[in-house]
Amino acid sequence: MRAVWSFWSKPFHGYMGRTWLNPLHHCLAWGLSLRLARRHYHETMLVTDHAGAAFLVDQLGLSFTHVSTELERIRKVDIGWWTMGKLLAYSLQDRPFVHLDTDVFLWKPLPRSLTDAPVFAQCPEEHHPVDEWCGARDIENAFAQRGLSLPVEWQWVRACDHYDARQENCGILGATHTDFIRYYANAAMDLLTSPAHASVWAAIPEKSGFNPVIEQFTLSAFVRYHRAHRESPFSDVDIRYLFPSFMDAYSANIAARLGFTHLLGPSKKDPHIAGRLEQRVQREDPKYYRHCVWLTQNREPLARPGA
Repeated sequence: MRAVWSFWSKPFHGYMGRTWLNPLHHCLAWGLSLRLARRHYHETMLVTDHAGAAFLVDQLGLSFTHVSTELERIRKVDIGWWTMGKLLAYSLQDRPFVHLDTDVFLWKPLPRSLTDAPVFAQCPEEHHPVDEWCGARDIENAFAQRGLSLPVEWQWVRACDHYDARQENCGILGATHTDFIRYYANAAMDLLTSPAHASVWAAIPEKSGFNPVIEQFTLSAFVRYHRAHRESPFSDVDIRYLFPSFMDAYSANIAARLGFTHLLGPSKKDPHIAGRLEQRVQREDPKYYRHCVWLTQNREPLARPGA
């Protein structure tokens, strides 16, 4: 199985970089995530753009089996759509893989019962109301106002249950059925970038909050639709989870047993957690730790293109 990471530098420059306590911890997370995953998965792949490759490979010295700069293809996409980097990385996979967010650390290999699945994700998210802030209903209303249609998979799920806005948490996302993943990822990217939809997104200035719906609700809808339609070439697709529920994913005991850490949301800015990250990298790879400290003190990591 191939371990995959993606990094689109433009949203990171624009606002995503502020999710970390400071640049040092972002650098440390990259090194630790790769180092741990490489113990279990010998083939590694980075999907990024030119600036991202210069930062991660040239500056940080990280070594991946494959480095793709295919994210140059989306350099003109609105940086509010940060999930585009992940979606494009998914669409490039031609063999069993697991995509890891940068803040995911695998102390143990993922269970074989999980990685043998057609599709697998971190956990289901069944708590989303359709009318939540930046939710599915907002997107549906925006498309309806312009007489435009959403994918048939989306429409089918919502017609089955008007309150259904289930998402699949993609802190990790993997598959053995890569044809299905490419189909889903390309459809999600088309939803964001098709010229036919430009008027919808132009009317939504703040796009960032809609990314989980595009990535995670769309994935859920596609899996369930094709599973329910025997005539579909993807009727054999189902999805499994590392954690059976969203609450289980927040259980320290369950996560420790699985050997899995995901620094969700504001935890990346927590000084205590940042300190533990520093200590861990110092123990795991003191040379890399010293290099990250030097880099963040003496140079600007991930310098802006043209800077």
